Amino acid sequence: MKKIIILAITALALFACKNDQQEQKKVLIKTKYGDMKVKLYNETPKHRDNFVKLVKDGFYDSLLFHRVIDGFMIQGGDPNSKDVDSAARLGEGGPGYKMEAEIVDTLYHKRGALAAARQGNQTNPEKKSSGSQFYIVDGRKYTDKELDQIEERMNMQKKNNIFREIIQQEEYSHIKKTYDSLRKAQDREGFNQFIQNEVEPLIDKKLEEKGKYELSEEQRKIYKNVGGAPHLDGDYTVFGEVYEGFNVIDSIASVETRSGRSNRPKEDIIMEMEMID
Repeated sequence: MKKIIILAITALALFACKNDQQEQKKVLIKTKYGDMKVKLYNETPKHRDNFVKLVKDGFYDSLLFHRVIDGFMIQGGDPNSKDVDSAARLGEGGPGYKMEAEIVDTLYHKRGALAAARQGNQTNPEKKSSGSQFYIVDGRKYTDKELDQIEERMNMQKKNNIFREIIQQEEYSHIKKTYDSLRKAQDREGFNQFIQNEVEPLIDKKLEEKGKYELSEEQRKIYKNVGGAPHLDGDYTVFGEVYEGFNVIDSIASVETRSGRSNRPKEDIIMEMEMID
């Protein structure tokens, strides 16, 4: 009897997994360069449901891919990009709300990943997503050496952030006071000794507590063989992926853009979206 119950539970679990996979939401993104088919992750339900609602409401229809960077990503979803002139500044519009981050460790910025755009960490430390703007990763393949360099760079960035946190905390006011005093006196030798003996050990300890940035073997395999944008992992919500139409990503990412920092295509690239049954 016990064996029958276990088998029944196993069968139900397998059915649930299969059913969950069948119910994965899919979206068709139409452009003049062709169509992309996207599947949305069930691991990020808030972003999934929000995207589905916007697609069904026709929110994305006639909007632009307003920012493209070859070898990196294509971005769209700004409602201000609809029927707009060529001089308009884009990238700041949204539906009037933001989304709580749903950053899942096992969802990576591999080539074709669909992720939520957002404001930077300084103004948005909670990493809340734009309510509508998204990007699709174009990316490139990396070598082990390049991935090692990314780890090193990301950990240095974490260390800098930790130091900024330290000097703002009352319990470490003596560190800030000594730091400022040595800089003001231009005492290079004393400054270097202070950093080496007192500041760096404290930063290293806090980095260990917070956890170093380290790419898993799975990430390394993906970024070496599939490609993507590994430096974005852990910072933005990935909530889906392109499963058909990768050539369209390449075509859009490689178009000529306007001069300046906007990376806006010279020729408007309009999108239309609909759910796939």
